[in-house]
Amino acid sequence: MFSWFDGRAKRVEIIPRLTTRGERPSTTKVDIKDLTPELLPFLGQSAYFELGVFESLARAVAIAPDLAAKQALSTAAGRALSKHQGLVAEIRRRGAEPADVMAPFVPALDAFRAEISGADWTELLLSCYLAGGLLDDFFIRLSDGLPGEVGPRVAHLLGEDAGTAILATQLAAAIAADAPLASHLALWGRRLVGDTLLIARSALAFAGTPDPSGVVLAAGPTEERIEPVFTELIAAHTRRMDGLGLTA
Repeated sequence: MFSWFDGRAKRVEIIPRLTTRGERPSTTKVDIKDLTPELLPFLGQSAYFELGVFESLARAVAIAPDLAAKQALSTAAGRALSKHQGLVAEIRRRGAEPADVMAPFVPALDAFRAEISGADWTELLLSCYLAGGLLDDFFIRLSDGLPGEVGPRVAHLLGEDAGTAILATQLAAAIAADAPLASHLALWGRRLVGDTLLIARSALAFAGTPDPSGVVLAAGPTEERIEPVFTELIAAHTRRMDGLGLTA
């Protein structure tokens, strides 16, 4: 699935196999509680990720093609910011400084966001919709392993409506107005999944803490141990793509 050499994460072409339309994935939930990182690193990474989603959506507002789109996307951006603020409150509740807790994850997540920012408004919007949805799903799964009541609290926060229906509506309208756009966005959506899974993998406990350059070294469980988790995430990604009439 992934290859890790010389301290650099290198994406290869083989990722968990996409579920075909007629194939039913296993309904057994894979337990990854033992792969949940320590509480503050979890909160720091997820909080900075949500801040990045807000920033990306704010950019989408700025370059939106009309006022109606700007207004709708501003609502989605506000919901992403609310998630970030909720996670920051959890950090402060533990007496830590949010900027310090988020800082180790800034290089990798900034590089990720630059990779998926897209060449135009529709690519940026699809990135927010697909990558944001996949990583929200993943952080919710990881929150199962957080201590005490913080896990359910974080899961509830991340599970709140992030304006995904707004993004889907805007994308569907853009595709309906420009039929060739569907093929272009389908290719973009397929590209997004590999980069996004690398970020998800870096959040697992065995991946360690990023160094100042953002590099994460991985060692520990076999790929067979974690592949079912990514298969579930890809299945949800495929459903989001299907909902827009795009081929995953």
